[in-house]
Amino acid sequence: MADNNSFVLLESLQRHINEKVIIVQLLVMIFLSINFLLIVTFFQKECFYTTARYMLFAVTLLSDSLLLFMSDIVLILNHFRIAFQTWLCLIISMVVFLYTTVTPVTLTAMTLERYVAVCMPLHHGELCSTRNTINCILIIHALSSVPSIFIFSTFFGSASLKFYTQYYICSVEIFMIHLWQQHLRSAIYQLQFLIMCIILVFSYVKIMKVSKAASGEDKQSSRKGLRTVALHGFQLLLCLIQLWFPFIEAALFQISFTLFNNVRYFNYILCYLAPRCMSPLIYGLRDEVFFNSLKYFASFGLCKRDII
Repeated sequence: MADNNSFVLLESLQRHINEKVIIVQLLVMIFLSINFLLIVTFFQKECFYTTARYMLFAVTLLSDSLLLFMSDIVLILNHFRIAFQTWLCLIISMVVFLYTTVTPVTLTAMTLERYVAVCMPLHHGELCSTRNTINCILIIHALSSVPSIFIFSTFFGSASLKFYTQYYICSVEIFMIHLWQQHLRSAIYQLQFLIMCIILVFSYVKIMKVSKAASGEDKQSSRKGLRTVALHGFQLLLCLIQLWFPFIEAALFQISFTLFNNVRYFNYILCYLAPRCMSPLIYGLRDEVFFNSLKYFASFGLCKRDII
């Protein structure tokens, strides 16, 4: 009787996990489809790929799409308990680590761009030129690679050559050989996000001051910039919460695997999917110029399909 109850419980748990994976696949497919449509729209007009805020917006779209795709692949492999050699998992983890940071750093750069546009309008054209924006994108990737360089350099110094050819189910935790490496990862991310939050608050306060002093169209533009910065702040908050979940998950794993599994699923939805579906909302739908181009492109695509 006890064996039958255990089997029923295990079967119910497996079915529940399968349902979660299916829900995640649907959400990822929807977000990737929306991002693909926005990326195609971005390349339709020259004013988009020569304007700083749209170029940075495209970086977030590409970064989020790549991160969603890679993390979803890892999720599927882990679900089916597929193990592969550590060196391959290392490459995947380095890409995921890099682009986990690229989006929040880009959001910070977009916040600074709004600060320059509202508070320093006479210098906006010079500071946010196409060339400077390209250099900014390179700097964003350089800064985003700092955490992964520190984290994986400690792994390279601790792991033996034999470890790279062993088979594991891919998880970033297998590269945290010592406890101090987890603390180092947390400290680097907390410092990085603290700097981002300071920049965000600084920009918000400055734009708020300009908004109160402005009038007419300038006031409306300042308020719109203020709302954009506030939305970026909410995105950064969700990304920041993501850093706390590994510690919560580690504690829950010692208490209950079911609870651990549920919290990890909630973490993926809240801190991976939710922040990355906000970028299309902030610029893809709220920006009038981009939204009109998106509607035109979507309607043109539908008309073309009907003709065929």
